[in-house]
Amino acid sequence: MKAATEAALFEAFGGLRGMVETVLPGLLFVTIFTVNKDLHTSAIAALAVSLLLVVVRLIRRDTVKHAFSGVFGVAFGVVFAMMTGDAKDFYLPGMIYTLGLAVAYIATTLAGVPLIGLILGPIFKENLSWRTRNPGRKKAYAKASWAWGLILLAKCAILFPLYWWADTNQDTTQFGWVLIALKIPPFLLAVYLTWVFLAKAPPPIDVFAEMEAEERAEKERAAAVAAPTGDGSGPRHRR
Repeated sequence: MKAATEAALFEAFGGLRGMVETVLPGLLFVTIFTVNKDLHTSAIAALAVSLLLVVVRLIRRDTVKHAFSGVFGVAFGVVFAMMTGDAKDFYLPGMIYTLGLAVAYIATTLAGVPLIGLILGPIFKENLSWRTRNPGRKKAYAKASWAWGLILLAKCAILFPLYWWADTNQDTTQFGWVLIALKIPPFLLAVYLTWVFLAKAPPPIDVFAEMEAEERAEKERAAAVAAPTGDGSGPRHRR
């Protein structure tokens, strides 16, 4: 079960490659801005590397959902920064998204439909069966969603004040490096806690396997009804 959980988390969150695709554009932006304080060059470089990552995935015929999400995030950041002329606004869309995601994790858990279960349910082939048929997994999903929500809220509690206080290029540069530093550790902590909770939970109910078994049983029943009995009691043709 631990191996299956690891595989599901890897698929859902992209693994090492997904983390690189998440961090690299922002890292390139803050590196270039640190060197030359040129907003346009930094923004264009970040967007270019995001597009390059998508192209590489397309060439290799890999899933592009993580790379595409990175492109959209970078594109929004570039638009914000270009509109305001302030480099720190490159990070604002991502921060707003993080805050919204934190609220979503907490709100869905309070509503009894923890978001992490909605994300991982299809990957485990259990869909929403955990809601009514597997209370142990529902509890694990709730714990994991609380972990994600609180970790992301803590991240926002650090970043938003720094964003408002960043009034100069030097402040923006420092803020960018703090944001990059906070990209991976909170994410890894949330993924690890999710793995811990799910590894101890009951196994998922494979609803796809259940549906396939029901279809086979239905075909067998239909075949049994249609087949002749061999004792003369089967269907007869009229003359």
